[in-house]
Amino acid sequence: MALSRYNGMQENMPNTFSSMLDRFFNESVNSRNFTDFTPHVDACETEKGYEIEVSLPGVKQEDISIDFQEGRLTITGERRLEKKEEGRRFHMLETQYGSFSRSFYLPDKVNPDQISASFENGVLLVSVPKDEQKTMKRQINISSGSENKKESKKVETRETATAENGRAKKS
Repeated sequence: MALSRYNGMQENMPNTFSSMLDRFFNESVNSRNFTDFTPHVDACETEKGYEIEVSLPGVKQEDISIDFQEGRLTITGERRLEKKEEGRRFHMLETQYGSFSRSFYLPDKVNPDQISASFENGVLLVSVPKDEQKTMKRQINISSGSENKKESKKVETRETATAENGRAKKS
């Protein structure tokens, strides 16, 4: 028995170029799952808040929903496959169709009442501003000691009195 190097592809490789093309088109079109897809997202932080851009070409504005609950921003929607002509036979179909849902956990310093969204040219832009009250820098004063120490200092100053010659005298 001869040893041969195994790379996991010998069993699945087609014998001819023609069979490779047939397999490619059959597997890419016929086995495609049209129930869901994951849109591409760009998210960034600015001084004033967070911005989330979602690429949604072919999705209608009325098919998009945005919810915010317990620190989680969720964007859901659906891109439908519209049948334009009967009798068409796709050889390649790379566009994803179906429902989608993307969730983002945001920090506590956001202001949920000011979240806004706009949809233009297939791009959804969600702006989440930071809450200025929560992000503002504050100086915290430090108190020294307890109230008892302050009172005892006051008592000591009352007990000492100055004599006529300038020396301290206890009364």
